[in-house]
Amino acid sequence: MTFTGFPVAGLDFYEDLENDNSKAFWAEHKHVYEASVRGPLEALAADLLSAFGPAKLFRPYRDVRFAKDKTPYKTHQGAWFTESSRYVQISAAGLFVAGGYWESTPPRVERLRRWVADDLTGTQLQALIAALPKGVTVGGDRLVRVPTAYAKDHPRADLLRHKSLTVSWEVGSPAWLSTPRAKTEIVKRLTAMGPVVGWLDQHVGSD
Repeated sequence: MTFTGFPVAGLDFYEDLENDNSKAFWAEHKHVYEASVRGPLEALAADLLSAFGPAKLFRPYRDVRFAKDKTPYKTHQGAWFTESSRYVQISAAGLFVAGGYWESTPPRVERLRRWVADDLTGTQLQALIAALPKGVTVGGDRLVRVPTAYAKDHPRADLLRHKSLTVSWEVGSPAWLSTPRAKTEIVKRLTAMGPVVGWLDQHVGSD
């Protein structure tokens, strides 16, 4: 299957699912999910394999074992490109793309803070973030205060509060989303976040 965009029917499917998150609705409309959500996302992942590596598509079912919310289905579908730390998601709100480090294990947090605090590498990260295109959100889990091991007035105090670091775009549902142009637009955004993700790969890495 060649990726030709995300059909509007996929966004409508999730809008309806938000209103009726039931097994009965899912069973009746699963064919829409397969044709207009999962199928296009699998095709996109195949098209982007050479550039961003293999992608893992997440299960559409929620783990409700310990959750107060017992609705059975996720209201979005995501694909995680493990090797390149990139993420693509489709939902009723449209397209969302992101990259970076979500997991905040103690060794990763320690490495992130150490290299952020370093004047050379920390200043480099600041510059890479400043160069990101308009509309990008820098996120991640953050402490309320600067860690005690660092000065409160550190020039990169805000970055030192991060336990994880991500960059993301809430793209929404522009007219091109349901056309072949969507691939070009998605690649453009995944590529633009490359320098920040590359910095994280080099200095934070995996455990």
